[in-house]
Amino acid sequence: MPADPMTVSRMDMVVHTGTHVDAPCHFVAGAESIDEIDLSRLTGEGVVCRVDAGEDEVYGVEALLDRGLVRAGDIVVLDTGWWRHAGTALYARHPSLSVELAQWLVDRGVSMVAVDTGTPDLPVPLRADGFTWPVHLVLLGAGVLIAEHLTNLAPLSGQRVEVILAPLNIRGSDGAPVRAVGRPLL
Repeated sequence: MPADPMTVSRMDMVVHTGTHVDAPCHFVAGAESIDEIDLSRLTGEGVVCRVDAGEDEVYGVEALLDRGLVRAGDIVVLDTGWWRHAGTALYARHPSLSVELAQWLVDRGVSMVAVDTGTPDLPVPLRADGFTWPVHLVLLGAGVLIAEHLTNLAPLSGQRVEVILAPLNIRGSDGAPVRAVGRPLL
């Protein structure tokens, strides 16, 4: 507009750009694609768990300040505060989950782990040759979904919340961008 009676946008992108959900088939051959995930696994109760970790740090259970709030079936959003560095070089030097923490979350029966970084795994500068994405493999291998690049978590940090991560329904896709919404439980 104004030359034409409407505006039409085109989108051409990698599905793992911006805030998105990884489907299990992202790392597990033959596992569910994004369109095969039941919507009940993408919405529900959870916790925005404060994390005490810094640049390049691999953190474990002890870094989860609100770990006592985690329940089976939860969407666990890990708030390292790193989302505040999005768009800067420091964003690529984020803290990351230990394999032991990933297994701890699986053992508690959580449905999804969401991070305020580009990945729950080691940042690129710390990866050795032959890096195998161990945190992704533990979580997705157990059917625990992963969401990445969440932002603006401070108002919900340290609270039980209702979470909605609504992905585009892309047939056969290993992930999809989402509109992430959270609000405190009453």
